[in-house]
Amino acid sequence: MVPVPIPLEPAHLIRNADGTPISAIYGDIYHSAAGGHAQSRHVFLAGNGLPARWQGRERFVILETGFGLGLNFLATWLAWRDDPQRCQELHYISLEKHPFQAADLALAQAAWPEFALLAEQLRLRWPALQPGVQRIEFEGARVVLTLVFGDAVDTLPRLDTVVDAFYLDGFSPDTNPELWSSALCRSLARVAVSGATLATWSVAGSVRQALTAARFDVEKRPGFAGKRQMLVARYA
Repeated sequence: MVPVPIPLEPAHLIRNADGTPISAIYGDIYHSAAGGHAQSRHVFLAGNGLPARWQGRERFVILETGFGLGLNFLATWLAWRDDPQRCQELHYISLEKHPFQAADLALAQAAWPEFALLAEQLRLRWPALQPGVQRIEFEGARVVLTLVFGDAVDTLPRLDTVVDAFYLDGFSPDTNPELWSSALCRSLARVAVSGATLATWSVAGSVRQALTAARFDVEKRPGFAGKRQMLVARYA
């Protein structure tokens, strides 16, 4: 018997006292109150050596755990557009258990006017919130966004791809431990190319141990804004 996909529970946009978007399901923020775009550039782009690592490449693949408001995707897409030495094709795969409706994305993304054109294109192509894989093409198919709606614990082990860089951007290990588990880190290693890089804002000991056990060489670096440290790693 073919298993019936579990219906998605969409996220709903709410904000905390300072206006930062927050998850009602996990009780955690979607990005730093000090600036979402700046955090994305510091942690995920710079943490993975981008844009330098994709320059001159035919194809570069990024995998993200937690699409959220689309912030990291938009920041990466903008960096790719602004880079005259960009790779020929940028493939961005993002796993999301609780996607937003397009209307909530519009409200949240209005905070980043630098993304206005790109965010509008994303929302115009935003798919129905159904479990499974959704592929969206931009820039004449030179930028491809693959959205995997469902629990990463189930979807990541079945993913058929190879990955050059990872963005680990799930909610806190305290509130969403499954997205930082040893099993999930082994699933990341399964699709990693030799020398693949990884970056995350979390420096939790359990995360470092899980990545190390999955053969990632882990290093602490200065974090963003008020956060003292972040993690980068390379697949050994």
